[in-house]
Amino acid sequence: MKLYTKLGDDGSTSLYGGRRVMKDDIRIEVSGEIDELNAHIGLLSTMVEGDAIEMLNEIQARLFIVGASLSSAVVKSSWRVGKEVNGESSLSDIELARLEQEIDRLQAAVPQLDTFVLPGGCTKSTQSHVCRTVCRRVERRLVALSRDVDVDALTMRFVNRLSDYFFSLALYLNFIEGYDEKKLYITCK
Repeated sequence: MKLYTKLGDDGSTSLYGGRRVMKDDIRIEVSGEIDELNAHIGLLSTMVEGDAIEMLNEIQARLFIVGASLSSAVVKSSWRVGKEVNGESSLSDIELARLEQEIDRLQAAVPQLDTFVLPGGCTKSTQSHVCRTVCRRVERRLVALSRDVDVDALTMRFVNRLSDYFFSLALYLNFIEGYDEKKLYITCK
């Protein structure tokens, strides 16, 4: 079987369920943003050890399912044929709770912040910040998508919490590696 099909040469692609849309369809864009985040997480997972690898692998698997679910969503008020998701979650409260527990664990291990921090320190921490910023972009695109497609609230909460996880992980990685945060003190006049 060949990797290429030539079906997308006209700028279209298939949604899950078979319906064809243009490659700039917001569902395809959000799926692409999630794919990019997943690639950055994959890079980060090559840099960390132990429990962090397991958590990152779990996050990658969940994001893949979220992306597939969103790429199959049918536009609101649409008569077109396609596999409908209708805002159903591909996540459960268990995944959200696990993510929140991990954020709490990471935050408890590092000194409390009293200022803003800039991405930096060790390479692992900086890559976690890259994941955080790409995750924020995913979240912004999900909000845009939610205007046209029912995006369930649990997916929105999970992605929002996910960026908090990457921030917490970045701080933790700098802490355990002995790097100081690049602090930014802002004074208001």
